[in-house]
Amino acid sequence: MITASFCIAALCLSSTAFAAPAAAVASGAASVNATTPTQTTSAVHATATVPFISTELNEVLWNSSDPDPNPQAVRGSIGASIIGPTDNFITLENPDLLAPPTTDNGFTQNAKWPFSLSKNRLLTGGWSRQENTAVMPFASKMAGVNMRLTAGSIRELHWHTSAEWAYVLKGTTQVTAVDSNGKNFIGNVQAGDLWYFPPGVPHSLQATADDPDGSEFLLIFDNADFSDDATFLLTDWLSHVPVDGTDPAAFAHIPEEQLYIFPHAPPADGNSSLPVSPNGLVDNPLSFAWSQVAPTQLAGGSVKIVDSRTFPAATAIAAADIFVEPGAIRSVSFFWHPTQDEWGFFLEGQGRMTIFASQSISGTFNYVAGDIAYVPAGMGHYIENTGNTTLHFLEIFNTDMYQDISLSTWLALTPPDLVKAHLGFDDATMARLFKSQQILIAPST
Repeated sequence: MITASFCIAALCLSSTAFAAPAAAVASGAASVNATTPTQTTSAVHATATVPFISTELNEVLWNSSDPDPNPQAVRGSIGASIIGPTDNFITLENPDLLAPPTTDNGFTQNAKWPFSLSKNRLLTGGWSRQENTAVMPFASKMAGVNMRLTAGSIRELHWHTSAEWAYVLKGTTQVTAVDSNGKNFIGNVQAGDLWYFPPGVPHSLQATADDPDGSEFLLIFDNADFSDDATFLLTDWLSHVPVDGTDPAAFAHIPEEQLYIFPHAPPADGNSSLPVSPNGLVDNPLSFAWSQVAPTQLAGGSVKIVDSRTFPAATAIAAADIFVEPGAIRSVSFFWHPTQDEWGFFLEGQGRMTIFASQSISGTFNYVAGDIAYVPAGMGHYIENTGNTTLHFLEIFNTDMYQDISLSTWLALTPPDLVKAHLGFDDATMARLFKSQQILIAPST
């Protein structure tokens, strides 16, 4: 297992700088070279009125990928071994719940939900499972759905009152929609690409035959109570409307029950099947080829960001796609998002996140592929790669504009005497703070 060194040093300080992607920088912000040293002074350190912190490393004690893990409720000199029954699968994947870092304090609501624990809805042609406040109360602003369609299968025509943002995990999905102005849209959305439907816009999803397995995708909704079982379905509606007496036979083949997901022949290639609307196509395309956007390469991995500046139709959801190399940290130092909650999804690797919830409350959680993470607005956090392979995850926000605030940048741009009075930093430490946002911190050497 690989872990970063003492996190405060790794997150706040470094001699190497990495520029944030343009999409992450507020328009009009002054450009500051990340390697420009922070101004220093020789102010006298304030006398501490409380004890100093421990510099214990608090590393992850084991990983599920370790050759011979031995999970025990022991960290250093505290705790004791387990002598009763335990669920080894869960303890192996959650070392920081069984033996939390000594910096954890108080009670933090559960910031992790594995999709593997969501009850799956199986149908001919695919399946669907979801996360909402019923299973993860901490996630109070957004909900998620993981759906699979076999080649040709359709998630039937429907609409809902929440915005829908999607990331394709595998295969290609053909999407259609018609907006309130009678303008329509069709698009083929490939792995790594996105689609977005505004609230109330009727749409459909169908897996193409580009991949013989069909497609699988992640759906995010800007409503934490959203349930994919409660959408407005075409067949469900028409099966509960009295038949028109002028031509009853025309309605004789409407299904008696909703279809939700059902098999069908794969759609034709291209967009030729879309009827021509007298009002034309939607003003902004409802899909975005995010897979074709080159990521910003950094010393600790790579990142790319999408929001309404690059995907204009997506007015309620922004996201970051982040790869973190072994031993590196996803960081805008310690960081937080000023106004919007973060819904995260892990695609590959193993990671660790500590959340600071104010009032001395903090909690650390471990994640593997298929897990959901959640961080409310304003709560400080960081994500560390604790495995031996690349960590890949999405950060998703209910906003039109990606934003975050860096602890290191905040301190670097604050008068040094104030920072020294709070933290007791010396001039050398002050000089190593970053003046510009850092998306990743490379492994320490």
